[in-house]
Amino acid sequence: MAVLRFDNVSKQYAGGRVALSEVSFDVAAGEMLFLTGHSGAGKSTLLKLVHLAERPSRGAVVFNERNLLKVRGRRVALHRREVGVVFQDHRLLTDRSVFDNVALPLILRGLRRGEIGKRVRSVLDRLGLGDRERSLPTQLSAGEQQRVGIARAVVGEPRLLVADEPTGNLDPTLSAEIMALFASLPERGTSVLVASHDLGLVKRMKKRVLVLDHGQLVDDIAPEDLADE
Repeated sequence: MAVLRFDNVSKQYAGGRVALSEVSFDVAAGEMLFLTGHSGAGKSTLLKLVHLAERPSRGAVVFNERNLLKVRGRRVALHRREVGVVFQDHRLLTDRSVFDNVALPLILRGLRRGEIGKRVRSVLDRLGLGDRERSLPTQLSAGEQQRVGIARAVVGEPRLLVADEPTGNLDPTLSAEIMALFASLPERGTSVLVASHDLGLVKRMKKRVLVLDHGQLVDDIAPEDLADE
């Protein structure tokens, strides 16, 4: 079953700029795949449509068998509980500790304090941040801030994780570790869609790759075809 489906989706902004044009693809439950393309190809716009930061001009975005055009009002927040998002700019609360930033999605869901603590510390340990839980984001390096953003996105065990250039501020070794973490998420029931311009990293992961060019989906490369390159 597809956890996410784009059906002839187009996005045009005021002024006439076309960000996406008739894009169609499926993401299967438990699948990890990459989205690549030049700067301005439409990668970030596509991800914004998934977590309802934007709405399509035409076509349908279907998540978990729900047409997102029909998701309005309070249901938007409920939808976002099922979609973890890793942003390029982290979007951390600078006056809150690392622990509190990561705990926020669980607090909003009403989990008990003990369960929150267990989940937050588990994901911080997996990302090498176990000794930084009391730190403020301003006390962290750019790479550490990115890892906190990733921890916040995965702590709630979402149905789908979307990540926009998640390794942009990380060195190659840490980038590989983050991708290994992402690759483990389908085993926990989370599908993963990663936008990245790092073609070397994408090829090494040997996952399905969607290629955007000026808003159009121009290629859908199967893992076995990528592995042969």
